[in-house]
Amino acid sequence: MDATYDAWAGPTVGDLGELVVLDRIVRRLPSGSPLLGPGDDCAVVAAPDGRFVVTTDMMVHGPDFRWAWSSPEDVGWKAAATNLSDVCAMGAVPTGLVVALAAPQDTPVAVLESFADGVRLAVDALAPGCGVVGGDLSTSATFTVSVTAFGDLQGRPPVVRSGARPGDVVAVSGELGPAARGLTRLFREGVDSAGEPSRAATVASGADADPDVARQRRPVPPIADGPLAATAGATAMLDLSDGLAIDAGRLARASRVTLSLDGPALDDVALHGGEDHGLLATFPPDAALPGGFRRIGVVVDRGDADLVHGGATVPTTGWDPYADWDGAAG
Repeated sequence: MDATYDAWAGPTVGDLGELVVLDRIVRRLPSGSPLLGPGDDCAVVAAPDGRFVVTTDMMVHGPDFRWAWSSPEDVGWKAAATNLSDVCAMGAVPTGLVVALAAPQDTPVAVLESFADGVRLAVDALAPGCGVVGGDLSTSATFTVSVTAFGDLQGRPPVVRSGARPGDVVAVSGELGPAARGLTRLFREGVDSAGEPSRAATVASGADADPDVARQRRPVPPIADGPLAATAGATAMLDLSDGLAIDAGRLARASRVTLSLDGPALDDVALHGGEDHGLLATFPPDAALPGGFRRIGVVVDRGDADLVHGGATVPTTGWDPYADWDGAAG
């Protein structure tokens, strides 16, 4: 058995085969209320106002998570949360997930069952009523997760990135920085003497009790605030997955404006750290900010920069797997 799974016992996916493993996974997942759920070639889900939003996101062992630092339940939670966050960033309510897994042959079935438990826990906590309506299971040398999420706009227009206008208020909901701080600690302390990710070192460091590490493993996006923002008249919005600066730059370029931050002091981690999965939105000047949104700036006419803070240009950089992954797994 691969050392990656040394904490997990029992039969492997190779021992039991696809049909048995799928049955053991599906029974642990939240079902939601589709018109037709898993078991046929497709699920059937309702689209009450004739439209739905759809998004997909992948998590690959190595660039996106490390087994040394995350349990299968953590990975399941994060896979669900990141997709639920994208749905709410359009102002929609999550209604269904499709989950595809590719796992090495020697993966214990208990790993996949724990992954499914993580998906269920995230959905129950963040988007009650949403369910897993289908998926797929295959084999691969690298553990890979792909989740597709659907959402209901409930009669509202989608909130896109290109709607910000000069004079709008810039606001965020959710945390800025803890996931990046947690990852920094893991890379600093959760490693062995050779600098490789280590489960033993992670536990010995006490990182499991660190709230920042917890947020890196299990982000808590403000799902309910997406539809609230749409109802409050948000003019543009997106999920803060790669960091405030890089995602603000995406919104600014889509809207052909500049975002000028003038709120509380934002350190480098808050600006450039990612994976908190909060929301960045713009609102008309007279709009009451809903839910957990707080003002951090204003939209101005397009200038020489996408983002400025205190009058200074902010580089719109953040996580890029092609540029930033070192090729390691662990």
